[in-house]
Amino acid sequence: MNKSSSLLLLTIALGSLTAGCSDEVQNKAELEKYAASQAGEAKHKSMSAVEMTGHEGGGMQHSMPMPAELSTSRQSDVGEIGRRADDLPAPLNRTQAQLVSVDLYTDERVAEMMPGVTYQYWTYNGKVPGPFIRARAGDQVEIHLNHGKPGAAGAAHSEHTAAQHSADGHSAHSIDLHAVVGPGGGAPLMQVEQGEQKSFRFKATHPGIYVYHCASPHVPTHIANGMYGMILVEPEQGLAKVDREFYVMQGDFYTSGKYGDKGLQSFSKEKMLAEKPEYFLFNGRVNSLSGERALKAKVGEKIRLFVGLGSHVASNFHIIGAIFDSLYQDGAIMNPPLKNVQTTVIAPGSAVMIEFTAEVPGKYLLVDHSLTRAIDKGALAELVIEGAAQPELYQQVDH
Repeated sequence: MNKSSSLLLLTIALGSLTAGCSDEVQNKAELEKYAASQAGEAKHKSMSAVEMTGHEGGGMQHSMPMPAELSTSRQSDVGEIGRRADDLPAPLNRTQAQLVSVDLYTDERVAEMMPGVTYQYWTYNGKVPGPFIRARAGDQVEIHLNHGKPGAAGAAHSEHTAAQHSADGHSAHSIDLHAVVGPGGGAPLMQVEQGEQKSFRFKATHPGIYVYHCASPHVPTHIANGMYGMILVEPEQGLAKVDREFYVMQGDFYTSGKYGDKGLQSFSKEKMLAEKPEYFLFNGRVNSLSGERALKAKVGEKIRLFVGLGSHVASNFHIIGAIFDSLYQDGAIMNPPLKNVQTTVIAPGSAVMIEFTAEVPGKYLLVDHSLTRAIDKGALAELVIEGAAQPELYQQVDH
């Protein structure tokens, strides 16, 4: 084993020991942060719309401008942890490779997991999952990662001492992108400590839909707290045109209390090690993709889903009442798809691309078909299809 490998293993081992601090210390730190978060929420609510726009700046340089109809919704979602399923860049419309620059920051923030239940999430850019990154085969992709939100908005984070960060288990953050061909997916180059910013560049060589996640000690803890996202590398010729695209990631969360227990819930490393999560969630929280935040389409539209598994327990992804016309397993979008698929298993750290046409109006449920996870632990989302009835395909029969 060479010297650099030995140092990396030593760093991981020391980080794992640090993350094993007592629940008492963790709870105290989390309660202090929750109080600070509540004060921040009050400040947010008192801001003008102009101030709010400036405060929410940052993100990915290649993302599209926010549509007007989403702008109003976002301003009303102060404190929202879950990323909307339609929050992803548009398909690429170019034939030449270019440099894709991506700005990310880490943010540990208390947010609502379900009504009356809060949790300290660890995030990229303040949401779960992190931003959807879109590139083309042949592109150079440059990742910039800040530890903490840049500028005045990140001042509270920067005031935390190194000892506080270490006690909480997030003295460093990083990123490992499964689309990278190189050691650690970029993580050895991107161990970012408090107040630091680092960058690295890689060439996107293999088309596919890939997961990315934090890879700082204790790695499983960082992932379990919400530090994951997806990167799509489109083929040089691009993807076939569809009417709607959606971004969905399932994650498992390990709270000290049982599902639905009220109050601020701390992270349980013991439950994580036993692989016994209390919550299975799409896009960060219970009902994150339901109601006014449901996936929406119209009869006759072709839908493309990018579905990934962020954390540790495999998913049995299913849409009740729909059949996948095309399923690209394991992120292999260049392979011939499976046809007419009912349910697919998504391994931890993997993703699929699904395409189908909405044929009958109504509400469809996205679930983990290990159905206690959907009915009792949160793995449930809604797809609402609008349009004229299709009695030749679906109708009640009276006798």
